[in-house]
Amino acid sequence: MSPSIVVLANLTATAAHAARYAAVLGEPLQARLILLHHYSEVAPDPELVTMTATTTYRSQAEMDAALQSLTQQLPASTQVLASTRAEVELVAEAVERYHPLLLAMGASTESSLLDLLWQNQALRDTHWPILAIPEAAPAPRIPRRIALAVDANSFTLNEASKALAPLLASWQATYIVIHAEAPHEQQAFPGQRALATVRLSQLLPPDTALELYEEVNLPPAEGIVQAVKDVQADLLVLIVRPHSFVGQLFHRSITAQVLRESRIPVLLLPAQDQSTPRWLARLT
Repeated sequence: MSPSIVVLANLTATAAHAARYAAVLGEPLQARLILLHHYSEVAPDPELVTMTATTTYRSQAEMDAALQSLTQQLPASTQVLASTRAEVELVAEAVERYHPLLLAMGASTESSLLDLLWQNQALRDTHWPILAIPEAAPAPRIPRRIALAVDANSFTLNEASKALAPLLASWQATYIVIHAEAPHEQQAFPGQRALATVRLSQLLPPDTALELYEEVNLPPAEGIVQAVKDVQADLLVLIVRPHSFVGQLFHRSITAQVLRESRIPVLLLPAQDQSTPRWLARLT
């Protein structure tokens, strides 16, 4: 099966931008795009407007036509998967059927990447790599400077994250490991430890040259945001530890703060979690 990228799609400019971005990123591996659309009929005023079956059918037909039109504008082989089923079920089906490299979504200027993740249970529950693309992100292109923000603590990527290695290698980018020192951090040479954890993760080929950027004067989240600007990164990679997806990611974690402020695409890579769903373990 050829590699694929699943994109949460609707008819907004934000979603179209995300689809174009995903198409460009997957181009080196000739990845297919799967545009995932959940039909959701919302009447302007439920008290005044009744949606008939005919109206619903016409609306869905118009949506199908618009999505098919979008596929013709994308520089990748693209298909549409649309359904009235619950979005959680639709995303789970797409992951199980296509084993995508990642799930991609766009975020409008009215909401942060964090807000979008918080609202979308379907994405959070997959424990699959997620590419979140702000509406304000630059025009799509293969990333040339990729920042990987990690601390000095060890981590092990889950199998879905490890499967991204060929895609990251295909971009032939410069990789900068960002270490923003945490309060009361007492480990010796934390920046070098951060480099070592990235090498041990098997995310990048063993001979990949890694640059190190250390920020010691700002709190970790602010340090990462500032470092991304300083190194002129066009993509940020964050490691999402098991507890973050269900709890601290949406409250006080460094990941949450960075997602609120990011103006470039953010790739979230889940680390191993003992609570990983059994169906995911079977896929990998």
